[in-house]
Amino acid sequence: MTIRVLLADDQTMVRTGFSLILGAEDDIEVVGEAKDGLQALEMVRVLAPDVVLMDIRMPRMDGLQALRELHHPGSAGSPKVVVVTTFDDDEYVHEALNNGACGFLLKDSGPTLLTEAVRAAYSGEALVSPAITIRLLKGLRSPRTAAPAGSGLSSRETDVARLVAEGLTNAEIAAALFVSLGTVKTHLGNIQTKLSARNRVEIALWAWRSGLAER
Repeated sequence: MTIRVLLADDQTMVRTGFSLILGAEDDIEVVGEAKDGLQALEMVRVLAPDVVLMDIRMPRMDGLQALRELHHPGSAGSPKVVVVTTFDDDEYVHEALNNGACGFLLKDSGPTLLTEAVRAAYSGEALVSPAITIRLLKGLRSPRTAAPAGSGLSSRETDVARLVAEGLTNAEIAAALFVSLGTVKTHLGNIQTKLSARNRVEIALWAWRSGLAER
């Protein structure tokens, strides 16, 4: 299937560059370009994209406010959002991920990460720029050293959550635990249900905050 993408950025050159990169991929189609958050919301309603690449600082409505509008309680059928910004600011990262973003990239991350982030968001996973991933998640740890009571995770699910938080891909988790890729995906689905996590990033956030992950 073709992944339908909406670009939201106030800089024409950025939108043009992203459009050229993504348009070269056989499985990705750029269906629209918005120059601010308000226009992005309007275009989401009309175009129903699968994924939105959202800048943060834009006129009229910034990307974080647009993200909150898309993922407010009770909203249904919202597209996946990947925040793409120039600003490597932990506060922005925290707010974006806590409000449902499926990824957070810096604009200089390169074409490969950009396309990978779109595909990951579409498939229900997430990608955060490697330059900020571990720093971000370490900063969210609490003093606890074990999973919170009532999480309901099995010991194997806990292992999977910990490895997700340490940045391993599904294939790497399967190799580390000597299980199949399908088993890993099953565990991830169970973890999301038990933690009420919307995506892979929220699983990682939970694991670091609970003290499960160490790096």
